[in-house]
Amino acid sequence: MKRHSPALLLILAMLLAAGCNGNGESQPASGIVHFVPNSHAFWSNPSNWTTSFGPAYADITLASSNFVPCRGGPFALCYYSGPSSGPEDLSCTLTADGNYANCQCFDIPYGVYFVDINAILNHEVYENTIAQCGADGSLCATLNSAPVCANVNQKNLIPGSSIYSTFSFDCVPENGLGLTNCSNAPYAGCMTAPCFKTGQAGIVKCSCPVFNGPYQVGQNDQACTLGDDLVWSAAYQPAATPTATPVMSALSADARADAPAAVPSPGACLPDAPGGLGCPLYVPGTTMLPPDSDVDCAKVCQEYHSCLQPKGAQAGFTCDATLCTDECNDRDLVSTACSGLAGCDISEIVKAETAAQCSCCASQLCECDPSAKTNKAIFALDQQQRERGITPQCDINGTLCGSQ
Repeated sequence: MKRHSPALLLILAMLLAAGCNGNGESQPASGIVHFVPNSHAFWSNPSNWTTSFGPAYADITLASSNFVPCRGGPFALCYYSGPSSGPEDLSCTLTADGNYANCQCFDIPYGVYFVDINAILNHEVYENTIAQCGADGSLCATLNSAPVCANVNQKNLIPGSSIYSTFSFDCVPENGLGLTNCSNAPYAGCMTAPCFKTGQAGIVKCSCPVFNGPYQVGQNDQACTLGDDLVWSAAYQPAATPTATPVMSALSADARADAPAAVPSPGACLPDAPGGLGCPLYVPGTTMLPPDSDVDCAKVCQEYHSCLQPKGAQAGFTCDATLCTDECNDRDLVSTACSGLAGCDISEIVKAETAAQCSCCASQLCECDPSAKTNKAIFALDQQQRERGITPQCDINGTLCGSQ
């Protein structure tokens, strides 16, 4: 039997320890793929910049249309990351070389999110997206019409990771929106950065490239310098001013006060989006498909019936019952309700909701009936939302109530 030296055994033990945390969760190795192509020099070369203000990892927005809307998940929300203080550790800690920051970010299981077209860290996907959406993203104003959405949802945007940082309005009612302008300093550009599960429920760790330049923090009256090797997850909109924008008018006064000028602002409501961007819920007897919508209700119901969760519940129904009333404290319920939906074709569902301008409503529009197992799951999810102080859709419009 071959014997190994004590020194070799010690090295092997250290490598194994580095690969896991105390909870047995897989941790990323030092050789994380941050870009495609995975060359910092390529992305930092001005000839490959996506705007004249900086590279893709500077997270530059020049117009609201730069944010292309997507639906799916999971995805990470790093908008609030930077400091180590607060109810949850959302710190962004610089790596030893200063080129990256390890950011603790919210893990959002499913929903509507936005990708800054200027900040796509896969060059081929960036080129495909601007070819279809235009350089400013204005040709992809409908959900999942931008190619990058499929890459995020299919978990193949950047090799080695299956979750990526995007922007969403999830958690805005709890954490707010704002703007603090900061002068030249290092900040983490997290948009489309690769992220990894941690041992903490609801939190992922994203490895974000760092850019040195002017930037804006997405909250009001913040200190630009954090100290202790911490940096903000931030972005830069040239000439941004702390003025509330029309898109935020539907949010609470506290949430929209001094909202940043460059946030997603689609011309119409988006089905299933949170906050002021979302279309209203179904109103029985009032909400209906326009006569010229060309929606195939048989296909809508087929999409609902065929997309199953591991235990057999139909994911489209359970997700609709939970998603459009969720709050930041029930991300685990949304994860359960929408499990598996990102891998299913829901194009006709999205088409129906877009045509009728309503959220979580396609099954009502087309009179699709859930199975008995699905109704039982819906009933349980509704009750769990009530227990957390959330009013489920059932209690608002009498639909998606399920049964025991």
